[in-house]
Amino acid sequence: MAWVSVPAQTQHAAPLAFGSSEPFTTEQLQTIRWRAPRPSRLLDPLRGQSPKVAEALKGLGVETVGDLIWHLPGRMRSARTVEALQIGEQATIAVEVKEISCRSAGRRRGRALTLVEAVVRDETGAISVTFFNQPWLVKRYRPGTQLLLHGTLRSRRGFAVAHHALASEAAADGGGRNIVGEPAGVGEVSAVAHYPATEGISSTQILTLVRAVSGAIDDVPEPLPAKLLVSEGLAGRQAALRAMHFPAGPEEHEQGRRRLAFEELLLSQLSLRRRRALQARVPAPRIDGPRELTQRWLEDSLPFAPTADQEAAMLQIDADIASESPMQRLLMGEVGSGKTVVALYAMLRAVEHGLQAALMAPTETLAEQHFATLQALAPEGMVASALLTGSTPGKRRQDALGKLASGQLQLLVGTHALIEQDVRFAQLGVVIVDEQHRFGVRQRTALAQRSPAPHVLHMTATPIPRTLALTRYGDLDVTRLRQLPSGRQPIATHVASSAAERARAYERIREELRTGRQAFVVCPLVSESEQLQAKAVTAEFERLRAGELKDFRLALLHGQMRPREKQAAMLAFAAGEADVLVATTVIEVGIDVPNATVMLIEDAERYGISQLHQLRGRVGRGAHPSLCLLFGAKTSRRLQALAQHRDGFELAEIDLRLRGEGDLQDTGQSVRQSGFGEWRVARLPEDEELLLAAGHWAEQLLDGDPDLVEPEHALLDEALAPVPA
Repeated sequence: MAWVSVPAQTQHAAPLAFGSSEPFTTEQLQTIRWRAPRPSRLLDPLRGQSPKVAEALKGLGVETVGDLIWHLPGRMRSARTVEALQIGEQATIAVEVKEISCRSAGRRRGRALTLVEAVVRDETGAISVTFFNQPWLVKRYRPGTQLLLHGTLRSRRGFAVAHHALASEAAADGGGRNIVGEPAGVGEVSAVAHYPATEGISSTQILTLVRAVSGAIDDVPEPLPAKLLVSEGLAGRQAALRAMHFPAGPEEHEQGRRRLAFEELLLSQLSLRRRRALQARVPAPRIDGPRELTQRWLEDSLPFAPTADQEAAMLQIDADIASESPMQRLLMGEVGSGKTVVALYAMLRAVEHGLQAALMAPTETLAEQHFATLQALAPEGMVASALLTGSTPGKRRQDALGKLASGQLQLLVGTHALIEQDVRFAQLGVVIVDEQHRFGVRQRTALAQRSPAPHVLHMTATPIPRTLALTRYGDLDVTRLRQLPSGRQPIATHVASSAAERARAYERIREELRTGRQAFVVCPLVSESEQLQAKAVTAEFERLRAGELKDFRLALLHGQMRPREKQAAMLAFAAGEADVLVATTVIEVGIDVPNATVMLIEDAERYGISQLHQLRGRVGRGAHPSLCLLFGAKTSRRLQALAQHRDGFELAEIDLRLRGEGDLQDTGQSVRQSGFGEWRVARLPEDEELLLAAGHWAEQLLDGDPDLVEPEHALLDEALAPVPA
């Protein structure tokens, strides 16, 4: 048995466990020791399960005792009274069985159906309840038994049970006692925790299994140092696990969740900061000399004056690249705020010091757009540049690679083709990773893994909420561009769903087109699908060309077209040779046509808020008022948010609340980057206060012990996921 001693703390006190007001004493703190996991229990496989149940558990990621202990329940469901139940409502009730019986209900889908029917009551009244295909409950739930039932009230007299448990067991550990050591009684339970379940195993069955192995919670190690627990007033990890599995009520369950959420966020913050520290150990070239090229570009070539936000961003970049520590900065901003100008400034700073620069975009379309924009912003002859994608012809590719290796090629724009093995730079000084959230963690760090290390500027056109920035990008410095170039017109946004609204929408488009303006029509699919009921861009192109927009010139654009076809469609639209561009979301970023004033999005509820905001940002880029039409359900909270808000940062906060976060840590497996996160217990942005506290402690711990080698940090270091390269 391995033990780790923890030094005494004498200046603070904290509860020993939930439900206890007794603080740590100096004597107790002097003898506290945390033990490492006991493989004999935590790593033991679960035994005694039927093949069906074992397969269901495996689908939930539960194969060992430790997996089961960490399969945590979700939110508590408060018990309702019988009198307060509403028809069609899902609810939990705490009741006593008055009578119970079993009967056959014939066969359904070739299988015998057995109904267990009971009359139960609480202090407000009685109700009939039904259990399906569980005849053994007649002997288990005899009259007088106290139960917690979760289900749906089908009628005023009938309650269909989905989950059920003995009231005493719902709040008790495997020994029938609650977490503060008293016998678990019916009066203590007003709610029950429900576990993530699946076909083949119910939440109640999982609760029963957890009770059976609950003694192994004693073997769960405590990774947090005593000084942190005492200072923050946190209970131990074991007490928190018991509070989540066997709470006396919702308040205790939430206390346990917050304790474990703090630990989870602390480990995340430590990982991010350690990754940043490792990156800083490889020196980068110092770029702190004169700005002759960039000054000439700003004064003579740039067709407009930078905004105050852009100038501030350039100053931050200058400060970063003047150091031997590699720049790791995230540049995010409102749609159309001029991130490309800032990126080009950083690249020109490298070029004017004899170094090379690269810009990596996630798609060929966006890479091509960036290359065209950079050529327009930097006059021919100012810098030697090239475009490299998967579609670059072999002869042109070899020529570019040769010049890149010799140093003749100063600036390279491309897709993930830039990180292929045969792409060698003479001396790479600055890397720009655009729309970096579309790359995997390893893809976007591949260019930075060189010696000397380049300075890296990550860009995203999607404003990121503070909580998400702190978790996903805690290893980056952040620059925000909120200011739009002068002259930008507001974009009116409307949600349309009825046939009359659709007719009026197309009349508005025709009005704009007759004045010489242009429009986008966006569809979610390339071709029609039997499985997905949504507009297909190819069919809609043909329909519009023969219908509502038959008098106008239409161009088609989608990701499955050949590169030359895509480029021809974009050039035709940009040159005014097409009035309407019917496209998929390939136009989401990188398209800049100031004459376009209408954006129509079909099946808009299929997109996230950030994507809709990006699409909307393709209009309103010129001197004319613009319009965004969202075809979809008026009840959609996402669409209503778009209609009511224009600020991308505000929309990002709304988006985070509606959708949640994605996986933020690279643990050596696949890394999801959107949707609800894989946090076990943390909820963001709800737990932002815990996140800020975790960030403070991560910084403090690493300042005093950068490699976490002190004895009191041994288990904390062990709990951390491997730091990505």
